[in-house]
Amino acid sequence: MGGARQDIETHIARLHGNGRLRVWSLIVTFFGDAVNPRGGRVALGVLQDAMALLAIEQGAVRTALSRLAKDGWVVREREGRFSFYELSPQGRFAFDEATRRIYSPGPPEWHGDWTVAITDAGHADRLLAQGFVPIGDPAWLKPGKASGVLPDSVLVIHGEGTAFPPKLLRLWKPDRLAVQYEAFITDWQGFDPAGLAPADAMAARTLLIHDWRRIVLRDPDLPAALLPAGWPGATALGLVRRLYAGLADQSERWLDVAGLPPATRTGGVVGRFNMLRNIAV
Repeated sequence: MGGARQDIETHIARLHGNGRLRVWSLIVTFFGDAVNPRGGRVALGVLQDAMALLAIEQGAVRTALSRLAKDGWVVREREGRFSFYELSPQGRFAFDEATRRIYSPGPPEWHGDWTVAITDAGHADRLLAQGFVPIGDPAWLKPGKASGVLPDSVLVIHGEGTAFPPKLLRLWKPDRLAVQYEAFITDWQGFDPAGLAPADAMAARTLLIHDWRRIVLRDPDLPAALLPAGWPGATALGLVRRLYAGLADQSERWLDVAGLPPATRTGGVVGRFNMLRNIAV
């Protein structure tokens, strides 16, 4: 256990050493991974305790929550002296799209179908998040179908074509993404979650999913048939599944003691959560 605890400290130091720490982003990770499956509502004190496991001060948590509330991601409720937070409708919509990517079982199948999106409006973030790449203003391209809802101002065209020119793959910048997956593997492949106390398991789980989330939400989710040989994303997915499965029980105990309600939802977030929790690769 001493080695794993030291590894956690190393990951925390890396978190704080990567430039300015985005506490709001860590809170988003914790919300999506730990709070949403347990009712979606959490006390300020629990958020502060969870972030304290990662050496983040209470004042920084309050500041980050104020920003999230101002930007429309969370709503705050008061009950006597206590504050509670939950995702706003805007936040839930964004989480639904992100959750599908974070807890995906792997690259999608592909049957030679393509989607072209044409828009002159400012929808770049939405399109990039769904795996589209620009192919010349105002057109965007994605293999397969759109994975989420697109604005009404976007013209969507579907077609088929399996003759995929290999050079076209560079539009999705796979080399840059491969470097990020390889770094993730290097950072986590030696970690052993066995025997961790609940607090350490919760800290490691949040760090693991935060690192994973920051990569997969940049991944265009190309079908396996279009990925280069030896794609490191597959190895990284197997690693995160195995470690998450090893951290789940003890970290869930920490959430129980913290007072979060049991995970009672079916499907949606809980379904994806349980997929990762119960499958070790």
